[in-house]
Amino acid sequence: HYTSNRGDPGLRQAIARYVARQFGEEYDWKTEILVTVGVSEAIDIALRTIINPGDEVIYHEPCFVSYRPSIILAGGVPVCVETRREDDFRLTRPMLGKAVTPKTRALMLNFPCNPTGAVLARKDVEEISNFCIQHDLLLLTDEIYAELTYDSQHISFVSIPGMKERTIFMHGMSKAWAMTGFRIGYACAPADISENMMKLHQYAIMSAPTTGQKAAAEALERGDAAVAAMRAEYNRRRNYLIAAFNEMGVQCHTPAGAFYAFPYIGDLGISAEDFAMRFLEEKGVAVVPGDAFGKSGAGFLRCAYATSMDNIREAMRRMAEFVAQLRA
Repeated sequence: HYTSNRGDPGLRQAIARYVARQFGEEYDWKTEILVTVGVSEAIDIALRTIINPGDEVIYHEPCFVSYRPSIILAGGVPVCVETRREDDFRLTRPMLGKAVTPKTRALMLNFPCNPTGAVLARKDVEEISNFCIQHDLLLLTDEIYAELTYDSQHISFVSIPGMKERTIFMHGMSKAWAMTGFRIGYACAPADISENMMKLHQYAIMSAPTTGQKAAAEALERGDAAVAAMRAEYNRRRNYLIAAFNEMGVQCHTPAGAFYAFPYIGDLGISAEDFAMRFLEEKGVAVVPGDAFGKSGAGFLRCAYATSMDNIREAMRRMAEFVAQLRA
């Protein structure tokens, strides 16, 4: 059967409990939580809800591939702020200050970040929050990798005083719980914004998959130990990858979150796209060229370590061979 358009009541209550204990903010499960078909749908309908034609939305690159197109499809104007490897791809308030204009409506963020693995320190989160308040901006924060933070505690924007009322907080089950095919995400937002997001959702989708919603409620209520074990395993794989890149002389900052490494291969005399295609064809290993995630990703590769350690070891052995061939 279909569930309520907003989502199964049991799941929405489980989300409210989880967000309160994990991120430090209370949401009314009846009016402020909407279950979506992954975070991708939440991003789409959030932007279509808040953007009028010509409104500017600041976002950062490198970033998930759908951000810029989603802003454009909603009638907005994307304004890119480029992050740099010298800063471990962090975003700071001074960087945002150069991008804001009287037409700016919202700021859209993803930390921990796909593809860079960058995270924000508490100071960054507080200063960016103050920036949003100062300029009266809405914040769309995609925190789907929040549980996969390795060297520090994740700080959510919704935990900062004054931010709940201007924030659309988006999360889902695909990453920390490895439930990609279940297609369950959710958005927590002020009641008036949530209501209008729900209208778009019900006309286009009706409701997220019922079986996926039941599984998500179970995972949120009883999955903490499994998530912790998986985070430890990802950390082990991360450390192996970084050591392997160092050994082959490829520069790579240590990702502090998510499950991607973002090595720099721009000094090998080959574009990231050509590297990725040849590496796949000649060595049978798939990586993603960094400029798929924005112009500032040129010269980088996204390497996901969401696979077995055996596969990672073999992939890095083949990459070392391939890099040596390019340098020969």
